[in-house]
Amino acid sequence: MANDLLGTWGEGLAAEYLRKKHYTIVAVNYRCRMGEIDLIAENKRFLLFVEVKLRKSADFACAREFVDRRKQERIKTTAMLYLSQFETDKQPRFDVIEIYAPDGMQTRRPKINHLEDAFQ
Repeated sequence: MANDLLGTWGEGLAAEYLRKKHYTIVAVNYRCRMGEIDLIAENKRFLLFVEVKLRKSADFACAREFVDRRKQERIKTTAMLYLSQFETDKQPRFDVIEIYAPDGMQTRRPKINHLEDAFQ
């Protein structure tokens, strides 16, 4: 339960970050039989499929390293299913947002790294 709450908090931070960058949030936790995408956002040019990774630190590994090839394939397959349901003329893009929060939800200023076009 605590991990779910922390994950929701991290996704909220990522969504707010994207809004400040002039993206519109289209979907949160889009789920289908193939998998889940944390955030789907768009601007005038791109439709982003975003994986959010929250960690206390990068001491063990960068958060992005947890988006391995298998996870990328699931996200891509899920995105293709989404695009078959919701057509768009925007360019799809796969991003990763890393959030580092050493004190969990008590962290005053979590560090956010936005990796655009993180995989194809």
